[in-house]
Amino acid sequence: MAEVEVDTETGEIQVLNYWASHDVGRMINPMLLEGQVQGGVSMGIGWALTEDMITQGGRIINHTLLDYRIPGSKDMPRVATHFAEPVDPSGPFGAKGIKEPALNPVAAAVANAVYDPIGIRFNELPMSAEKVLAALKERGRDHGDPTEVTPRGPSVETTGEIEADG
Repeated sequence: MAEVEVDTETGEIQVLNYWASHDVGRMINPMLLEGQVQGGVSMGIGWALTEDMITQGGRIINHTLLDYRIPGSKDMPRVATHFAEPVDPSGPFGAKGIKEPALNPVAAAVANAVYDPIGIRFNELPMSAEKVLAALKERGRDHGDPTEVTPRGPSVETTGEIEADG
């Protein structure tokens, strides 16, 4: 589950908090497990918000880290983890894998958290500031002023023209 802040004036999305709960079988190395989840969350936030491979004529044109932005330490939210430990008899020492399960739900959780305050679903990644502003403007053409967005979730804060009781 993700908690985000959406600035309706700039389109910027900031992930404030992320909660991850995983069935891991037996925890063999809790510190390593925590690190795998932190890495998966970081990768998922990159997928959700910034990572956009641009090609032209079959060639990648944003092939440096200046042009292909991945999340850094300052982009990371607080990540709270919970691990369920039902021993898996088919896993080594009762353990299960974690890397992909840590990554897979993140982009969807962020997209759902973005939907709460602005009421717009994004079905393609990344959800860049430009895409958020374009969606707000498009909805504004259909439904009035895009800055008059009613927050939909009590745990989600927004900035810009709207403030939610959080």
